[in-house]
Amino acid sequence: MERRLSAIFAADVVGYSALMEKDEAGTFNRLRAHRKELFEPEIKKHHGRIFKLMGDGLLAEFGSVVDAVECAVAVQRDMTERNAGVEADKRIEVRIGVNLGEVIVEGRDRHGEGVNIAARLQQLAPTGGICISGKVVKEVEKKVAFAFEPMGNQRVKNITEPIVTFRVMPPKPALDTSVGSPLKNALPLPDKPSIAVLPFQNMSGDSEQEYFADGMVEEIITALSRFHWLFVIARNSSFTYKGRAVDVKQVGRELGVRYVLEGSVRKSGDRVRITGQLIDATIGAHLWAERFDGKLENVFDLQDQVTASVVSAIAPRLEQAEIERAQRKPTESLDAYDYFLRGMAGFHRWTKETSNEALSLFYKAIDLDPNFAAAYGMAAQCYSRRKTAGWVIDRDFEVAETVRLARRAAELGRDDAVALCAAGICLAFVAGEVDIGNAYIDRSLAINPSRSHTWFVGGYVKLWLGDHEAAIERETQAMRLSPNDPQIFNMQAAIACGHFFAGRYEEALLLADASMREQPDSVHSTSVAAASAALTGNSAGAAKAMASLRRIMPELRLSNLKDLYPFRRAEDFDRWVEGMRKAGLPE
Repeated sequence: MERRLSAIFAADVVGYSALMEKDEAGTFNRLRAHRKELFEPEIKKHHGRIFKLMGDGLLAEFGSVVDAVECAVAVQRDMTERNAGVEADKRIEVRIGVNLGEVIVEGRDRHGEGVNIAARLQQLAPTGGICISGKVVKEVEKKVAFAFEPMGNQRVKNITEPIVTFRVMPPKPALDTSVGSPLKNALPLPDKPSIAVLPFQNMSGDSEQEYFADGMVEEIITALSRFHWLFVIARNSSFTYKGRAVDVKQVGRELGVRYVLEGSVRKSGDRVRITGQLIDATIGAHLWAERFDGKLENVFDLQDQVTASVVSAIAPRLEQAEIERAQRKPTESLDAYDYFLRGMAGFHRWTKETSNEALSLFYKAIDLDPNFAAAYGMAAQCYSRRKTAGWVIDRDFEVAETVRLARRAAELGRDDAVALCAAGICLAFVAGEVDIGNAYIDRSLAINPSRSHTWFVGGYVKLWLGDHEAAIERETQAMRLSPNDPQIFNMQAAIACGHFFAGRYEEALLLADASMREQPDSVHSTSVAAASAALTGNSAGAAKAMASLRRIMPELRLSNLKDLYPFRRAEDFDRWVEGMRKAGLPE
């Protein structure tokens, strides 16, 4: 039996059965033309060979993995051009997967896991997109002009081990400067109704009221997220469109959602007006539009009305009782709520100054309403961030205050996902109460399974508990819920850590490098990059990452390494110390 290492290219037509049902002859002829005029010439041009044709797809073998990836990009680029101007129900669109692996040679055919993984990667790719394995990225990342977006660890049918997976992001042409570029890969729609709430326009004529409009949107996102059957994109990804003219259909493709909610907020004196319109992003059709007017003291009722109207438009048969159960009033004090919104606006900016300002505002909210659970939780998270970023001034006081705030948040917020999540990560990370923190995060996810931040921090807690595969799965879900999140580098770093502690050092280094490209000053990614490189024998890479880590945290030593992360298992901490020592961290 002959075996060889090959790059396998798998392509498949999206929605082929539906296309054939509508127009069998036309679909067959268009597909044949694409195959003869595009696929076969491009594969031959890139020194590949088709070894299997299916009704709606093909498999090809390449001796060079660079040739295979460049061929995939060329095919998708040309498919986009060929589909320009073609009616939507007549377009032939494909997904492509590329893998590097060992195959079994049987005449002109190829078999084995190398082929099977390529076929599974193709199924994970977005419409018009390309999905590749971590092995492919490792071979080509410095040899091609494309970027690679991590998709996390993917478990696929009939493959035992999870696959480190990336999307290929081809460079845009020079003339393409618009937000709504048709070349940007689309994410597949989830298997349940999905929605993104875009930032509402501040119509108050006062830029100081921007926080209020943003806070309205964040509350509506939170309320919608409490419906377990609804897939809701996280605030961090929705807000990447703030201040930009957008094509709603393109937003739907980029975030992988069917519905988009747009709107505006006008606050004048004691009056508030919220307008909203719900759009089916797949076709650009307006499903619902409404205006809500009321007094500022009734702002929570207005939020509930918007949420109920959106849910009713998406699922007309939903019982009203479900809507009522999802309604939430975080505080009876409007002034406290105003301070909370201002604090959230500062917290999301991720600087030392704005974080300190946010902490002060959360304390003011607590002073006005001592039962405001989410304000306690967010104040605790400000202290947690101080530890992450190296801004701690008085360690003993800050740890004690974090614990006090977090426990109070959990006590008051038994059904508040934000409060429970904040309490969980703070008690785990700052106080080392990892089991308690994990329990609070599990409860938070049960209340609101669409909150990306909870999946994100929950992944780190799973890491510290030693459940590395669960950590990777949680971070992968966080990335899908918030594909444009500014904190995506931290999610990548957590996945890298999961691979590191599972002994998969090369995969860990690959993802840590991707994280550092997004944020060079990340303690998480530089740490795992240094340790992973050291344990793979890459001394130059380890030294480079360690130099970055020493610049970011000059006080870090092997002697105080235990203060950085609350590892539960001794073997995890020992592995960490071994990697950091070999990378050059001083005693």
